Parts: sequence; C-alpha cells; structure tokens
Amino acid sequence: MIVSEQPASPTRRRARFPTGVDLLHDPTLNKGTAFSEEERTKLGLKGLLPPRSLTQEQQVQKALDNFHRESSDIAKYLYLMSLQDRNERLFYRVVIDHLQDMMPIVYTPTVGQACQLYGHLWQRPRGLFISAQDRGSVARVMRNWPRGPVRAIVVTDGERILGLGDLGANGMGIPVGKLSLYTACAGIDPAWCLPVTLDVGTNNDALLGDPLYSGLPHHRLPREEYDSLIDEFMEGVAQVFPRALVQFEDFASANAFRLLEKYRHSACCFNDDIQGTAAMCLAGLDSAIRLLPVPELGAQTILFQGAGEAGIGIADLLVAALMADGVSESAAKDRCWFVDSKGLVVTSRGDLSEQKRAYAHDHEAAPDLLSAVKLLKPTALIGVSGQPHTFTRPVIETMAAANEKPVIFALSNPTSKSECTAEEAYAWSGGRAIFASGSPFAPVAYGGRTIVPGQANNAYIFPGLALGVIASGARHVTDAMFLEAARALSAAVGHSDLAQGRIFPPLERIREISRSIATVVAARAYDAGLATTPRPNDIGAFIDGQMYEPRYATYV
Repeated sequence: MIVSEQPASPTRRRARFPTGVDLLHDPTLNKGTAFSEEERTKLGLKGLLPPRSLTQEQQVQKALDNFHRESSDIAKYLYLMSLQDRNERLFYRVVIDHLQDMMPIVYTPTVGQACQLYGHLWQRPRGLFISAQDRGSVARVMRNWPRGPVRAIVVTDGERILGLGDLGANGMGIPVGKLSLYTACAGIDPAWCLPVTLDVGTNNDALLGDPLYSGLPHHRLPREEYDSLIDEFMEGVAQVFPRALVQFEDFASANAFRLLEKYRHSACCFNDDIQGTAAMCLAGLDSAIRLLPVPELGAQTILFQGAGEAGIGIADLLVAALMADGVSESAAKDRCWFVDSKGLVVTSRGDLSEQKRAYAHDHEAAPDLLSAVKLLKPTALIGVSGQPHTFTRPVIETMAAANEKPVIFALSNPTSKSECTAEEAYAWSGGRAIFASGSPFAPVAYGGRTIVPGQANNAYIFPGLALGVIASGARHVTDAMFLEAARALSAAVGHSDLAQGRIFPPLERIREISRSIATVVAARAYDAGLATTPRPNDIGAFIDGQMYEPRYATYV
C-alpha cells in the first residue's frame, strides 16, 4: 500500500506501481538513497542502492556539493538537468531552497548558452517537438505525451531566443526552463507542465550547416504554411489538453503580436515577452517612483530603447494603468516615447509598423538615443532592444544631469546583451541611478555603500499568474490580470528593499509573492465571470492547497 505525505498527483494513477529498477528509473517516483529499509525490501530495491539510507536534507547537501564542484555554469546546468531526469522531487527541493544560486543556471543567463548548444547537449526526452513534418497529425503527436492532465504549456518556435536570435529547435531549452520556474516559483505541479517546440525550420545558417543540429535542416516555413501549423497546434491543444493554459515564448515580434491578437479571445493564452515583461516592468516603475521627487506614474516621461514586442507591451500596460487611474488614453500615450534603430519614433516617419504608429509623436526627429535623451529629458530610460552597450556613458550622464534619481532599466537578456551593467549605471550617474536589469548583476560598492541592483525577472510574474489562471480555470487571460499581478509585485517591495536600491523583492520570497499574485489573478477571473471552477470562500487558502511541495511520499 502506498501512503503519500501529500496528495498524489493525478498523473500517478497507474494500473501497477513500478518496482525494482523500473521504480528507480521513474524520476517522478524515484527517491534514490532516501528509500527506507522497509521500502527497499518490499519494492524489490535491495542491492540496487548503496546500503545506507539518507534523508532528503542529506541528499540536498550532497547535490549542492556536486553542483558547486562544477567548474562552469554550463556544467552546473547539465548537472541540474541530470538531477531532474533522475529524481524530480530532489531537483525541485534543491532549486526552491537555493533559488538565488539556481535561478541564473536553470534560466537566464545560462539557459541562453544551453540553447545555443542544445542539440549537442540533448540527452533525454523532455517536452514535445512538433515539426512541420507533423502537419495533419499534430493532435496524434500530442497524445504521445505520457504525463498529465496537462494544465500549462509553454511553446516556442525558436525564432527569437532571448537576445540570441533564431536558434530553431535548440530553443527547447526555454520552455523547459520556464516550466521549471512554474514549479519552483509558484508550486505548479510538474506533472501538469508540457514544454513544446514548434520546429518550423531555421534561418540560422550556422545551424543549417551543423551536421549535428537536431532540428529540421531547412529554412523557416512561408507565412501561409506557418500559420496553418500554428492553427493546428492550437486546435490540438483544445482537443487533447482542453484545460491547458498556453504561454507563447520567444516568437519574433511580427508573429508574437499577431498570434496573441488572433488567439487571446478564443483560447486561454498569453505572451510572456509582451505581457509578462510589461507587468514586471510596471511593477518596477511603481516601486522606483516611490524614490522620485514626484512619486506619481503619470508625472514620468518614459523613453524606450527598442520598439519590439517587449517595449510595446510595456507601454500598452502603462497606458492601461494610467487609464485605470483616470488619465485619458491620449495623455497616457504622451508619457511613452520610443527610439528604434532609425531614431525617435515620430509621425513624420513613413516606415513605422502598426504597433509603433500607436506611439508616434508629432515631434521633431532625433537620429539616435543620446539625441532623444537630450531632447526629451526623460525621467526613465528602459532598454528592450537586445543591443548591448547602448546605454553609453554620455547617455547615462545626460539622464543624471536632468534627474535627481534617473531610472535606468537595462532589460535585455542574457547578460551579454544588457544595455549597460549595474556598475556602469551607478558610476556614470554618481551613484544616483535606480537600476534594474533583465539578467542578474552582483551588488555594487559605490560611495561607501553597497547597492543591490534589481533584477527585473519575468519569473516574478508569469508563474504566479499561471497558478491563478490554472486554479480558477480561467477561460482567457486578460490585461487586467497582468495589471493586478504588477500591483501585487510592487506591493511586496518594502522600505528596507528600497533603502538597498532594490525595486524588486529578494528572490527568496518568490513563492510567497507568486501566491499573492495567483490570489489576485484568480479573484479577477472570478469577478469577471471567466472562471470555470467554483469560487472558494477563501481564495488565498484555495491557492495554498494547489501548490506543489517536493516532499517524498512514503510507499509502504
């Protein structure tokens, strides 16, 4: 008889419980050396394990010792993936309890390097590859997935992986990493999570010339064929995994905007690069303005370097937040300015996309970022261009000359793509910058104090939001949910955080924060009539009951 220390996952309903080596080879059930003497005897494990039984805590210490023994970040990444393949609960126990050390390895920046090498590093199946060759049978491919019920899907087509560009099928590292954070940061049962890569080809010549590249060795599908595969994928989700939330991840801007618009009202889906980044950035701005002479969002002039999906998504949510505070749409858009590769986005330009035209101003042109900063004197500068070192010393010094506390967000990932470093932002602003970055930077000693840079990591937003959507059974994901998530994250930043230079709370609190975000998102779903589960009397307690804890079960 199996006695579990926590409710068994729905996916563990089996006709026969595995024993012996089959049990040791099932990462969802394997406890390794933590099997008790009685379990070893009754489950056919005697002799298959070293004789001494260890506690999970002892296993965690052993895993940490091995982790820190590795000499490079990519080796640490491979060690953690190997651990996840062997013992899923131990993997999550290590990551959850040591998130500050693990986050940069399981996600940005190391996951970017892992994606570049993914085809060469691939060892065991983790996620579904659905390729252009599967057209007409996508739902059948989906049914090959052995776990479930699937409630969360992260899908990429690999065209814009972080700031690294088109990595094709190698982009699988991103959905795998994102869903690891669903579990580690918000307690979403890993059995509910499905990473998907849509292999529609790649235009990366280096990959096409690599004989060991694991994806389809041809260029990306033309628009009509591409759209047909995406349609079939979304139809397959509705058919095979009808209660699943779909997160679009690292699609190129043109596809990201139109796919979100196409499916957001007919499916439960969101785009993290557009909407998750927006909520995270809005939360950071809400925290940062508490340190400004005029602590009002509507009083700020915000200049974006980069006018792609992240920048436009942030601006759209900023406008929604200001309108919720009673500001008109036109006045709200007047606070948002963009610089792209051709200079300031103004109405006189004839080369603007539909998304950029919405934020084009009737204003004189400026050829580059420095000229725009001098002209507009913004209070906040947000980098989402994927172009490194664009926040130069003259740019930051000009920001500092115009502002007592210039807000500098260098959000491009990975670290190699950051618009500037934390040290540069503080040094060139005389220690006055309010800084945040997409990838982590170490604390900086300046002027006799230690400043802790904020990491504007989407992991503060998307896991908690997903938990709220899944728990409530929301039919759609709305902008109002992201606005609630941003406010909940900002509310978690205390005076002691701000005193250290933090505009985001410490990562160690992320499960608590995700719980708060899930609670307000679920409440919004119930209030809007979008939920499909009965409304509980206490939504917070209900969310608590949904959160997975990687404790070992007792099997006899």
